[in-house]
Amino acid sequence: MFGLRAFALTTLLSSPALACDLALALAVDVSGSVDSQEYRIQMDGLAHALRDPIISEALVRGQAQLMLIQWTGSSRQQVTIPWTTIDSFDAIDRFADAVAADKRVWRNFSTAIGEALATTMVRFDEVADCKRHLIDLSGDGMSNEGVEPTSLRADLAARNITVNAIAIEQSEPDLTAYFYENVIMGDGAFVVTAGGFRDYPERIRKKLLREVTEQTAAAR
Repeated sequence: MFGLRAFALTTLLSSPALACDLALALAVDVSGSVDSQEYRIQMDGLAHALRDPIISEALVRGQAQLMLIQWTGSSRQQVTIPWTTIDSFDAIDRFADAVAADKRVWRNFSTAIGEALATTMVRFDEVADCKRHLIDLSGDGMSNEGVEPTSLRADLAARNITVNAIAIEQSEPDLTAYFYENVIMGDGAFVVTAGGFRDYPERIRKKLLREVTEQTAAAR
């Protein structure tokens, strides 16, 4: 990893400075269906993925803004790591460390995906100068409380926010189809399937690779 990052650093130093290419909000499901071990798998897997040499290099190159939000039932969504400028490999390492250390806020509540999207959506006003606005939502169940996710399509479109998702089909075998129909929104939006929480670390890594490399290249 050191060699890859050293090469990336040389490349970055030889390239002109860029404005923020991507504002990425990471929305993590902490509803009652997620036990303590599954929560830990999500946070450790996400932190590890952010340290991937290709992902971290793309985030630094794009001067990305990252934010983490924990979400569960209605009125229970909280930004636990505010928008952070990723302008160096030290910055992405610090952010990944904060993700790994992030303490769970709630444990025993419902699944309010629409509320999670609504809460996250308004925070993009703080990073309006970024070229792309993206919500990366993980979940292991269908929305069962609060506003319907589909009711937010117009507002998300007006703010030019794309919603991608990772469907953790631990106990909901049709969750990918539900997310496809009701959660993802925007041009190029997609769902990644994890068969269970044990698959989450590898699937979130592949999802972030697609979001921060392929889509960033296409946007230029």
